[in-house]
Amino acid sequence: MSGWNQARIIIGAVALVLILLALLVRGVHFKNHMTVRFITRTAIFSAIAAVLYVVPFLHIPLPIFPSFLEIHIDEIPALIASFAYGPLMGTFVVIVKTLVKLPFTTTLGVGELADLIYGLVLVIPAGFYYKHHRTFKGCLVACLIAVVLQVAVASIITSFPILDFYMFVMGFSEEQLLYMCQLVNPNVTSLGWTFCLWVALPFNLLKDAIVVVVTLLLYRSIHRMVENAKKE
Repeated sequence: MSGWNQARIIIGAVALVLILLALLVRGVHFKNHMTVRFITRTAIFSAIAAVLYVVPFLHIPLPIFPSFLEIHIDEIPALIASFAYGPLMGTFVVIVKTLVKLPFTTTLGVGELADLIYGLVLVIPAGFYYKHHRTFKGCLVACLIAVVLQVAVASIITSFPILDFYMFVMGFSEEQLLYMCQLVNPNVTSLGWTFCLWVALPFNLLKDAIVVVVTLLLYRSIHRMVENAKKE
């Protein structure tokens, strides 16, 4: 399947998921958030996030990490949406791009479940903090708070329940997974705290650093979106 056809499938899937979500919440009052404008904006950010999440060549494997961990930057649109239009939109973007990714999963949904949790931990606190501190400093502090929370949650959850769940559904033994880790880092002596320290923690720090740097570089655009949204 060509990249363009895959992108069209992703965008169509985003639209379908958003229509279903709109039908589910029909009649529910979200303080005027659930409007056509809100759904349209969510669709745009969700489509961008889904493309970044689903298309394989947009994932970056690094030789310093095991092959089952890849850098992907689909959290950037969700974080920008959360800053510009509030944490509710950021939450919807994370949920929608995760639902769109499920038919393309290579981990029987384990990776998507983990990314859903990690994404929500990132965008919700960041969006809430920035909502009350709409300055560059507020954006920076919001990013730092979100990164600390996400790195802590992601590193611990990945190292324990998610890794066990991954081995269960994928049929890997602990020895096989440990061997994959030791190929790139001999300091990993177990799939517990040493995995957390030498793999999960640096991986999440690096990924979040990329997300934060790009988001801060786009701050002026975010700020303009915020000001425009306030006028509407």
